[in-house]
Amino acid sequence: MGYRVAVVGATGAVGQEIISILEERGFPVDELIPIASERSRGKTVNFRGTEIPIVPLKPGLFAGIDFVLSSAGSFVSAQIAREVIDAGAVMIDNTSQFRMDPEVPLVVPEVNGHAIASHRGLIANPNCNAAILSPVLGPIHREFGIERLFIATYQAASGAGNRAMTELREEAAALLAGEDYENSVIPYQYAFNCFLHNTELMENGYVTEEWKVMNELRKILDAPDLPVNVHSVRVPVLRSHAEVVNMELKNDPAPEEIYALLERSPGVSIWGERGWDEHHLGPTPVTAAHTDDVHVGRIRRDISGGSRYDIWLTGDQLRKGAALNAVQIAESLMSVPTSAQLA
Repeated sequence: MGYRVAVVGATGAVGQEIISILEERGFPVDELIPIASERSRGKTVNFRGTEIPIVPLKPGLFAGIDFVLSSAGSFVSAQIAREVIDAGAVMIDNTSQFRMDPEVPLVVPEVNGHAIASHRGLIANPNCNAAILSPVLGPIHREFGIERLFIATYQAASGAGNRAMTELREEAAALLAGEDYENSVIPYQYAFNCFLHNTELMENGYVTEEWKVMNELRKILDAPDLPVNVHSVRVPVLRSHAEVVNMELKNDPAPEEIYALLERSPGVSIWGERGWDEHHLGPTPVTAAHTDDVHVGRIRRDISGGSRYDIWLTGDQLRKGAALNAVQIAESLMSVPTSAQLA
């Protein structure tokens, strides 16, 4: 049986990736409805070799739709969610609008796929870093018990969308040519530079990006009291985020035991021979770009003491960090009742 699938935000970086992944994975789409703003009227998207016209977002679009994969921003998600649910569709939302709503499952299928069954027409897709971290931290928490986390994220331009990636390319070319460049997306020089993540600064000194990762990880891991600290940095990389994780565990496994656990965990790849290659290099964002797995390397004991360990990992922000995870949720939903059936 095929499905009618709407992709809201179809012209954005994540929306384009969703459409590509639906085709790659052979998702049973009978009809694809690519939806975007009025600015995209007249544009098309390619799906299975056919150019499909963009449909401007307007009321009444969701009748008869089975799945709505939305990545057009929190404001849009808030506006359309009730209409989608009332139409009997299931909405998989890639924005932060509903992630911390206690009535909305926040899902990484490899870690808490069971939560999908509790949906009432709406499922939240996590922050890109939380989605990339969860396939690694989930099995470690189940097996060894995580008692504390400190995470540093190194975030690519893809996290800020197509315009940020274009700006990084253009700025790098301009600077190499000895020319000036005026940024319009990222408020700092991005090429050949790094800086603290430029989301809203909160009163407690954290930025909202860090706050999202901390709270979403707790919800995904079902560990509401877990001490988590996150420090987020933007780096001049086009695609794929990287993370350094320092974790304190309840148990005291050897690093080889953690490697062995992750080797058999879905969605995770160990880099080289036990996380290294012949140059003592772990996986890089280039390694992860355009791949589905989270790539892990350099698991080591923290020599400062205690049952503490360091992990280096990287994953494609547009795939596992966003579009792939959303499609995996949709794949799981094919065996889960829709909101209309649950009502």
